[in-house]
Parts: sequence; structure tokens; C-alpha cells
Amino acid sequence: MFDPLRAAARGLRGPYWPGCDDLNRIIASRSVSMVTAGGRPLRFVEQRFPQHAFEDKYEPRIFLRGEVQFRACNWHDLFNALVWLTFPAAKAALNRRHYGELERQRASGAPNRGPAQDALTLFDEGGVIVAAGDAGLAALLTGFQWKELFWRRRAEVVARMRFYLFGHALYEKALAPFVGVTGRGVICEVAGAFFAQPLAQQLRELDAMLAARLGDPVQFLAPRDLAPVPILGVPGWCEDSEREHYYDNLDYFRPAKAAKATAARR
Repeated sequence: MFDPLRAAARGLRGPYWPGCDDLNRIIASRSVSMVTAGGRPLRFVEQRFPQHAFEDKYEPRIFLRGEVQFRACNWHDLFNALVWLTFPAAKAALNRRHYGELERQRASGAPNRGPAQDALTLFDEGGVIVAAGDAGLAALLTGFQWKELFWRRRAEVVARMRFYLFGHALYEKALAPFVGVTGRGVICEVAGAFFAQPLAQQLRELDAMLAARLGDPVQFLAPRDLAPVPILGVPGWCEDSEREHYYDNLDYFRPAKAAKATAARR
């Protein structure tokens, strides 16, 4: 599950918990500058309170000043930083969308978040990138055909499908995974040769593809646009997934009607 973050995390090895200086050192060492969609150089800064002004709040501060607030000794924020380092274009595009939605909310005076904000936050916290080299396999995922996908056709899944965690809260849950943990997926169609590439190249291509999707104003408009992914069903991610009866747990691997009914109640 942690494979996408390993390259970035290697720069943080040490006898102490990494801080802003360590993260900023990695950014400075890169040949390609990391900038926000607002054109500001990215850097991590210590979180401070209170944040009453709009431009000082979390997402506006990133967009307007390039400052990602970071809490020391905090897994949630560390994983968020590592996702920034791994998927910089996608995170910048996500921040642009967050900022735009907040601006619209402020201009309209709406007291509550809209469905697009909910979708963006859901993916930011619990997103999964699903690279699919087979449209039939992707259809099984969006159709909630979990046993057919992960068990009966698992050899095809291993050969022509990959799952990459994106959401930093999902990475935090993966420290102590439990049956029930579910991500929200975005399917990226790829050619068969994609899976033969080194992981670093796969991640670069997915970062660009996801950034384009996030930059499209007609996508990520509501949580229903994201496909549920019971991540402990992915072959190889859980010992129980090596047993067929594991996929008969309908509380976890919910059929379409049950999953949609649960989503409607939320």
C-alpha cells in the first residue's frame, strides 16, 4: 500500500521525526520546481492558530502563498506532505479546485459546503487511483462485482490493474488496516505497456492524468462521482484475500444496492 510514497520517504530517514526543514530540503533538491496552481513556490510551514482571515485558512494559504501547514509528530500531516511530494501536479490541481469552491461559497454567502467540496475532500483524504488497462475490469469495479473482480479474475487484475493510494487519511488508516476500510477511486485508463514501466514513471504519468481530471470543472462534482474501493480486497494487500470465502463478507464487499443505500443515508 505504501509503495507510491517510498521514494519520497527515503529522504526523511533519520533518528528523529521529520519537520518542515526536512521536507523543504527535499523540495529544494529537486530539478523541477514545485509550485502551486497559484504560481507560488511550495513550502511547508508550522501550523499556527487562530486563522480568522480567509487568506490564512488552510487551502487559501496554499494557493495564495504556497504554504502548506504542517504539525510536528503527526502521521496525518506527514502522509499529506508525502503525497504532495509524490503527486505534486494533482495536489496543486486539487488545491486550486478547493480554493475556487471556497471563493464561490464566500461570494454567495452559503453557510454550508457544497457537494463538489465534499467530493474533493473525500478524494483528498481517502482517494485511490485505479489504473485500468482493461475496460471490463473497470466495469466490474464500478458495478460492485467484488468477488468476480478480486477473486475469479484476480490474475487479470494483477496483470492489467493497479491501485495507488492517494488520500493521506487512507495512508494513516493503512498503518493499522482493518476490514471495512474503504477508499474512493478515480479510474485512469492506461495502455498495457504502462504496467511494464518503472514505478516512478507510472507515478509521473498518473500525476499528470489526475491533475487534468481535477482541473476539469465538470468532474468531481459530488461524492457519487467517486467509485468505492474496499482496499483490503486488492490481491496481495491482505492475507485474508488469499481465501475465497473472504469475499463473501457482504458487510465489506457490499453489492451495488446496499452500497448505494448506505451512501444515500449519509
